[in-house]
Amino acid sequence: MAQTIPHYLIFETAGGFCGIAWSDAGIVRFQLPTKTAEATERLLLRRLPDAEAGAPTPGVLETVAAVKRYFQGEETDFSGVELDLAGQDAFFREIYAAARRIGWGRTTTYGALAKELGAGPEAARDVGQAMAKNPVALIIPCHRVLAAGGKIGGFSAPGGSTSKTRMLELEGVNLAPPPPAQQSLGF
Repeated sequence: MAQTIPHYLIFETAGGFCGIAWSDAGIVRFQLPTKTAEATERLLLRRLPDAEAGAPTPGVLETVAAVKRYFQGEETDFSGVELDLAGQDAFFREIYAAARRIGWGRTTTYGALAKELGAGPEAARDVGQAMAKNPVALIIPCHRVLAAGGKIGGFSAPGGSTSKTRMLELEGVNLAPPPPAQQSLGF
C-alpha cells in the first residue's frame, strides 16, 4: 500500500503564523502560532520532513477559517474536524477523544481526564505525556488540561505555559488566584 505524502499550509492569524498538515484521511499535524511564517514552517517540517506545500482541501480551508476565528477570540468548536491519528498509541487516541470533548472556556486536569477514561490516578502521567505529544494542538485542546489543583502545568508549544495561559484567556478562563476575601487595611 502506497503511503501518501502529507501536504501543508502556513497561514497568518491574529495570534501569529500557524501551520496545518493533512493527508487524505484528515489533519495530521497542527502548529500553534509563532512570530514568523519561516519559524512555523521549520517547526512543522521538523515533525513531518516529507510534507509538501499543497492546495488545501475544503475541509482544511474550513479548519483554517476556524483557527483564525479562534485567535480573534471567537468561540470555536473543533470537535468535528477530521483527524488522521494513524500511528498514535491506542490509549493516547482515547485520551485525545476525551480531550476533544472539553468545550470552549472549560478546563479539566490530567487526573480527572484519566479518571474519566476509567484509569487510576497513576494514568495522569500518561495523560500528560499524550498532551505533550499532541500532534494537533488546539484541535485537540490540550491547553484546556491543567495540572493538579488547577495549576497551569506544562505546555510544549512555542511560548510554553505563557502561550497556554493566553489561549485560555482568549476563552475567558482566568487562572489568577482569586482576590483576598478579606480587605487589607493598607499598611
